[in-house]
Amino acid sequence: MKNLLIVFALFISISITAQNTYLHCGKLIDTKSGKVQTEMTVIVSGNKITSVENGYVNSNSSKDTVVDLKSKTVMPGLIDMHVHIEGETNPKSYLEDYTLNDADVAFNSIKYAEVTLMNGFTTVRDLGGSGVNVALRNAINANKVKGPRIFTAEKSLATTGGHADPTNGAKLKLMGDPGPKEGVVNGVEDAKKAVRQRYKNGADLIKITATGGVLSVAKSGQNPQFTIEEIKAICETAKDYGFHVAAHAHGDEGMQRAILGGVKTIEHGTLMSAETMEMMKKHDVYLVPTITAGKFVSEKAKIDGYYPEIIVPKALDIGPKIQDMFGRAYKAGVGIAFGTDAAVFYHGDNGKEFGYMVEAGMPAMEALQSATVTNAMILKMENELGQVKEGFFADIIAVDNDPTNDISTMQNVSFVMKNGEIYKK
Repeated sequence: MKNLLIVFALFISISITAQNTYLHCGKLIDTKSGKVQTEMTVIVSGNKITSVENGYVNSNSSKDTVVDLKSKTVMPGLIDMHVHIEGETNPKSYLEDYTLNDADVAFNSIKYAEVTLMNGFTTVRDLGGSGVNVALRNAINANKVKGPRIFTAEKSLATTGGHADPTNGAKLKLMGDPGPKEGVVNGVEDAKKAVRQRYKNGADLIKITATGGVLSVAKSGQNPQFTIEEIKAICETAKDYGFHVAAHAHGDEGMQRAILGGVKTIEHGTLMSAETMEMMKKHDVYLVPTITAGKFVSEKAKIDGYYPEIIVPKALDIGPKIQDMFGRAYKAGVGIAFGTDAAVFYHGDNGKEFGYMVEAGMPAMEALQSATVTNAMILKMENELGQVKEGFFADIIAVDNDPTNDISTMQNVSFVMKNGEIYKK
């Protein structure tokens, strides 16, 4: 009996011994220190990094896997703080709001999620959709489909007729009077109820549309659309539920109200003044620039029929201004959080943002840090994401060249591991 117990114990010990993966990294970016290390080994067990060693360390077990990345530059999986994973730009997208069922949107989103992951973005913040984004997050977490780790705002909050009012552009009979359940806020009590509804629906954070927007079927792309009392009510209620608040904003007045109201990030920030930049620093608010989206819409607006007519002048006016604003904000010392607004342009092109950031004056290493350690901190995941470090999730990518010398290499990710599983090699 004793011998049987010994054999059984040995069998259990062997069966639970995890297979390790050894990544031999020619270069490894330490995003915390901003240093590029050479000839390093990253050891992964399960979904975590168990060790980071100098030199090329080999395993003594035939069960372990060694991955040769000696010619690559390795870094943590990237975090995009502004995507819309449910859809993607096309000339029929406004009609599709009325022709696609939730099931259609869900099947499309699976493709966009996988493309995002395969291009090195292992975590994203989804800033507004129909609610399919919650189901997609859950499906990815359950390993039913491939995609990045998603933190979702579920449905963005708007005012009646504001950017993200789901009935903008509809005929009168279809407009109705959407309220907090649909993410439309008019007054302090609506604001509180809308946040609580997002919690009930499974959101991870809150997104408000503090000003008009470029792609909504409405005239203004920059007017303030919430009162400061409404924003404060949203932010205070969000805090009760453990949420941070992201604020879409192009116009300066709307940004200032959002900052004073308690938001954590300003998305786009196109017409940001020097005064607002100082306010952002004072209140520890981060800019998510989305330069790629601005460039894309300004180009597509020149194509007849790509966007509804009411959108064209907004896209031509606002789109080209984002990169210049970003350069001024960075030089002024505003905190920068990497985000692209993917879906406004094609999913998978997120890496272009790095080039535009560097072009505007941000050093490549700081651009990489904005997409790793900075974003992990905002998500309150700074002890789990954003670094290749012992105890962190094994979200690891590799590119062919050193991005601190050639930032364009971020558009061609050649290796992707998420949660210890290799998706692209």
